[in-house]
Amino acid sequence: MAAPLVQYEPEQLSLLVKDPDQPENSKVLRVAIIGAPNAGKSTLSNQLLGRKVFAVSKKVHTTRARALGVLTEDDTQIILLDTPGLTTPTKVKRHQLEKSLLEDPWNTVKEAGLVVVMVDVSDKWACNKLDFEVLKCLTQHPDVPAVLVLNKVDLLKSKSRLLEITADLTCGVVNGRKLQVRRVIKPPWAERRTDREARTSGSGDEEKPGGDVADGEGSEALSGLSKEQLRALKTQQGWAHFKDVFMVSAVDGEDVETLKRYLVVGAKPGSWQYHSDVLTDQTPEEICTNTVREKLLEYLPKEVPYTMTQAIDLWHDRENGELDIAVKLYVKKESHMKMVIGQAGQMVARIAREAGDDLSTVFLREVKLRLSVKVKN
Repeated sequence: MAAPLVQYEPEQLSLLVKDPDQPENSKVLRVAIIGAPNAGKSTLSNQLLGRKVFAVSKKVHTTRARALGVLTEDDTQIILLDTPGLTTPTKVKRHQLEKSLLEDPWNTVKEAGLVVVMVDVSDKWACNKLDFEVLKCLTQHPDVPAVLVLNKVDLLKSKSRLLEITADLTCGVVNGRKLQVRRVIKPPWAERRTDREARTSGSGDEEKPGGDVADGEGSEALSGLSKEQLRALKTQQGWAHFKDVFMVSAVDGEDVETLKRYLVVGAKPGSWQYHSDVLTDQTPEEICTNTVREKLLEYLPKEVPYTMTQAIDLWHDRENGELDIAVKLYVKKESHMKMVIGQAGQMVARIAREAGDDLSTVFLREVKLRLSVKVKN
C-alpha cells in the first residue's frame, strides 16, 4: 500500500500559504516565458533563480504544465511563469500528451506583465522565423509587452548571423524604431564581453528541426483568432512589437544577469504574492516527479518515457535528516520495462542516483531515492 503523502517538507508547503513579508515600496513583475518546445525556457528560469528548480532534457515536452518560480531581490519580486512549449491540438492528440501542454501557455500570457519569447538560434531550420504558435499567442495579446531572447548564441561562430536572425524575428523594428542592433542587444548597463569560441554543448533542450504549423479549426478555437488572421500569420516571419532583444547562453548563464537586471528594473509598484523564502509553487512531490521524468527522458529512447507514469510509494523523514523516497514506475510493455531496468539493473540505478542527487540539491538535504518498475495492466 502506498504511504500517505503527508510527511514531505511541511515547512516548504507552509511558506506557500504564509503571508508575504511585504517590504516598504514593494514591486512585482509577472513574467511569462514562452517559445517552441525546448527552446531553453526551463534552463533560463533555473539560471534566473540561481538554482535548478525546473526539469530540463534533450527531448521535447519535458515541461508538462505551467510551473512558477519566485525571484526575490530587495524590495522586488519577479514571478517567473515557466510554460510548456507551445504546441498544437494535433500533436497533443497524436502523442497522447496532457491537455495542459495546449492550454497553459495561452492562459499564462493573460496574467503576465511581460512576455519573454525564447528562440533557439542553433536550430538552423527554425531560427529565422518565429514559431507559428508563438506568433498566434503574441497576436492574441498585443497589449502585453514582449522581449525577444535569442538563446544558445555560444553555438554560433558568426556574429553577423545573429544580426540577421534578430532582423528577421523583429521585422527590423524594436520598441517602435528601426532596429539598432548594438543599442538593443546590449543595454547600457551590460558588460562588454569578448567573442567566445563556439562550444558543442547546448542547453539540454534541443528541439527537432521545424516549427509548429497551423492546426486548422483547433488553432482558431484555442487562440480566438479568425481564419483570416491565421492565414495572414502564416506569411509573417517575425513580430514588430518587441520592446528589447537579448542574446544569451542559458546553459552557462552568459548575459543572463543582464536580463535579470532588466526584469528587476521593469517591475512595477505592487504587493508581493509570496513570502521571500518561496522559490517555486511546485510541491515537493511535483519536484520529485518532474526530476525523475527528466532522467527518464534523458536516458530512454523514443516514446518510452512519454508513455510511463509514476506513483510515490514512500516519503519518509529519517531522524538524521535524510529523506527516503520510493517511486514506482509504470510502463506499458515488458520490453519497455527491460529498457528501464537495463543490463544488470544499471539503467534504473543510474536514473535513481542522478535524480536523487538533484533532489538533494533542491531540498538542501540528503535524499535516498529508490525506483521500481512494473508493467501497468
